[in-house]
Amino acid sequence: MAVVTVDERGRMTIPKEMGLKRGKAVVIPAGSFFVVIPVPADPHKFAGSWLSTERTVKELKVIAEKRAAEDAVGRAKRRRQL
Repeated sequence: MAVVTVDERGRMTIPKEMGLKRGKAVVIPAGSFFVVIPVPADPHKFAGSWLSTERTVKELKVIAEKRAAEDAVGRAKRRRQL
């Protein structure tokens, strides 16, 4: 766990020790904290070798974001953080 700084524009600076390199990440608000999940540069290519589906990338993204948010809130409630 690390403490991050937030500037006047609402940007977070993540410490290098966290191992998150430059790129994209999903930030899920979960009550009084945020869950940050790094996203590969090309997730479809990354998962293409083991994931076959009829859905589009956009549809999969919507489903994944919804389920990740539900999971984060559920965990926070179980831990009595919400």
